[in-house]
Amino acid sequence: MILVSEVGPRDGVQSLDAVLPLELKKRWIAAEAAAGVREIEVGSFVNYKMLPQMADTAELVAFARGLPDLNVAVLVPNLRGAQAAIAAGAHKISIPVSASETHSLRNVNRSHSQMLDEVSSIRGEIDALPEADRPYFEAGIATAFGCTIEGNVPESTIVRLAEELIAAGAQEIGLSDTTGYADPAMIRSRIKAVHRAVGSDRLTGVHLHNTRGLGLANALAALDCGMTTLDSSLGGLGGCPYAPGASGNIVTEDLVFMLERMGYDTGVDLEKLLKVRETLERDLADGPIFGFLAEAGLPLGWAKTKGRK
Repeated sequence: MILVSEVGPRDGVQSLDAVLPLELKKRWIAAEAAAGVREIEVGSFVNYKMLPQMADTAELVAFARGLPDLNVAVLVPNLRGAQAAIAAGAHKISIPVSASETHSLRNVNRSHSQMLDEVSSIRGEIDALPEADRPYFEAGIATAFGCTIEGNVPESTIVRLAEELIAAGAQEIGLSDTTGYADPAMIRSRIKAVHRAVGSDRLTGVHLHNTRGLGLANALAALDCGMTTLDSSLGGLGGCPYAPGASGNIVTEDLVFMLERMGYDTGVDLEKLLKVRETLERDLADGPIFGFLAEAGLPLGWAKTKGRK
């Protein structure tokens, strides 16, 4: 089974100018969970003066924890954010560590060495909890395929950071195409390099953007390398506010369609998911909604033709 991890309520919402009402976000999260989405990144514990769209994250975590069979994920930039996430009861915590040090300084105001210290401190905070209360702790390597500020990011930098992050206490590494610079060859090369360095069990997911139209091609390359978790955003919402030119995540409904059409089981009911998209599109009015499946529709006889792997 492939886990499609929905990041729209965090990565998508943070890219919007408007602050969405809490009740709208709750409806969105509940509807996606009801459609079979098993993991949702509901927000981030950040400086709310910088990103006021995330000010209700603790309330969203509390709400989402009440939904059946949903893994509630959040993003944190530092120890303080992790402490808030732990207090709120998030199941999964992700910290972004940019391979581009310039991007890291703009995004979280910390160098590589400072971010490694944050990871180590968060590990200590988690380990002090009773085992049953410990959230899963992932470090996502942002700008892992290139940076709009620095340009090329060497593969050796990605490998070094992966090794250092695991040593500092991250349970797993994620690779993020923050700026949409990746291509399928880069995806394969960098996943394999990180697997050799830290083990295939320490890298099972990727976060891809569709900025230059290669999102689904890159997702397919990641699948070929054994990835079992793919991040995406309903309607393709999203983009890092501190990476100039970075835009849209992979469209959740398009990704689910591709996976199910190929025979992979995602557990997602596409008909229900498309209804969620329709509601979100109405709620956002003139918001930047993307995707092909919603426009073309499901193929005739869809329910009878999809396979399983």
